[in-house]
Formats: sequence, structure tokens, C-alpha cells
Amino acid sequence: MESANVPIKKGQFYEIYEKGHFDFVLEDKTKRGLEVRESSYDDKYGVISEKGMIYDIDGIGHRIGIRWYFPKSNYSLQHVLELAEELESKYRAIRELTCPDD
Repeated sequence: MESANVPIKKGQFYEIYEKGHFDFVLEDKTKRGLEVRESSYDDKYGVISEKGMIYDIDGIGHRIGIRWYFPKSNYSLQHVLELAEELESKYRAIRELTCPDD
């Protein structure tokens, strides 16, 4: 359903789109295809987020954010874009460490 939304802004690792007239949605493109297990409050951003579960090599599950819903009444597009660029920078740094020749 979310893939039908037209992005307002997008980077290599994120997309921002509107959900109705009330929210900006920041979606982590690296988590696409991950099943949403819960929708709950995210302490880091202070908004509702959809979270999935990934498992490490020891079989321990970790809840991770897939998309975050920023109410337009509290957050500007510029603020959401700044958070998205932080996400982008994090993934670029990881890619540089793990795949320096790319």
C-alpha cells in the first residue's frame, strides 16, 4: 500500500511522502519488504512508527523502525528532511565501511 504513494523527497535510502492531510511519512527504503509487526511510539523521534523484527546471528530479535509518521501540525517538511538526511548519512557511512570500492 505505501509503495503507491508519490514521494515528496527521496534519497538513496529513504522516501518522504504525505499520508492524507495530516502526516509526513519517512520510510527507510532498506527495510522495504520487512513485515510490520507493531505500530508504537518511537522514543528517538517522538512519533508513531511502524516497526519490524530482524534477527541477529544468535537468533535474538531486534525491533527496528520501518516508517515514521510525523504530524504536519508539529513537524515541517524541512525538519523531516533533516532527519532523513541523518538516516542517509548513517547508511552511507556503513556502506563505506563494508563496501569501500562501491
